[in-house]
Amino acid sequence: HRPSKVERPHPRCLWRAPPPPSTMRALRGACRRLSTPALKPSSAHALGWRVTPVAHALGAEIEGADLSHIGATEFAAVREALLQHEVIFFRDQASFDPAAHRALAQLFGGVQTHPAYATVAGFPEITILENDRERPSLIEKWHTDMTFRPRPPLGSILHGIVIPDGGRGDTEFLSMSAAFEALEPSLRRRLAGLEAEHSFEHGFKESLSQPGGRQRLAQALADNPPVTHPVVRTHPESGRQSLFVNGLFTTRILGLGEGESAELLGFLQEHMEQPRFRCRFRWRPHSVAIWDNRLTQHRPVNDYWPSHRKLQRITIDGDRPFYRAAEAA
Repeated sequence: HRPSKVERPHPRCLWRAPPPPSTMRALRGACRRLSTPALKPSSAHALGWRVTPVAHALGAEIEGADLSHIGATEFAAVREALLQHEVIFFRDQASFDPAAHRALAQLFGGVQTHPAYATVAGFPEITILENDRERPSLIEKWHTDMTFRPRPPLGSILHGIVIPDGGRGDTEFLSMSAAFEALEPSLRRRLAGLEAEHSFEHGFKESLSQPGGRQRLAQALADNPPVTHPVVRTHPESGRQSLFVNGLFTTRILGLGEGESAELLGFLQEHMEQPRFRCRFRWRPHSVAIWDNRLTQHRPVNDYWPSHRKLQRITIDGDRPFYRAAEAA
């Protein structure tokens, strides 16, 4: 029997009474995972790279790597760090040209194109994300990239080209695995197995509302009808569970009434946006960010208009999202 209304305690009321022992055990386990990164020797350390976590929930900065020269050993270290930290950052990658960008992405797998953005000449896989006075950023919401596709990207590699001065134009990231682990066990059980709809049209409604927007994006609309994905996603490599809904592309949860769906999505979005699940990356020219799209959300900090900001991104082919119940410990 499904209750008719979502249980939605106000966040400030959640801890007025002591949580049950099962919740405390889950929280202690999550805290141990979030606060003790890289205790064992890693492939990155063996290469002489320095890995520095930037926040408890996710993120690490890696020093000593040259992303323009990545062999099998170096790539194994990059992938291991990404699986552990969910998003990783590199500085001073002056030699990271479009050819090196594509070569690194192809080590992960195939690469995708994007239906709505311009691309680098000769490199149709590299999307240009560029804003200035005439082209203000239209994306404000937290999101996981391209969940409007049946097989959303595995991840993305973003390269800073032109960065506003004064420490503006950062990118923030959220850990969806940490957000899921922090939910009450009863709500985690309820979400398991639910499906949600994701829509290109919903995510690009601002672009579509501009003069000529529907004509410019007509093919993209035709090629990307709404799709459904599990609300809780199982990571295909680590088995980690994470929330897989976002405010940009997710429109509704299937099997729920309109009001109940909106209320549950609103609660989840409010929950996952908490500062304890975040990290923030301050861009400099020649910086590179790589994130696992299956475990994270991100958003630009749009505090730089009318300054010029230009980044170049490749998205990597992913698999079809699925949910598999975790094995009992």
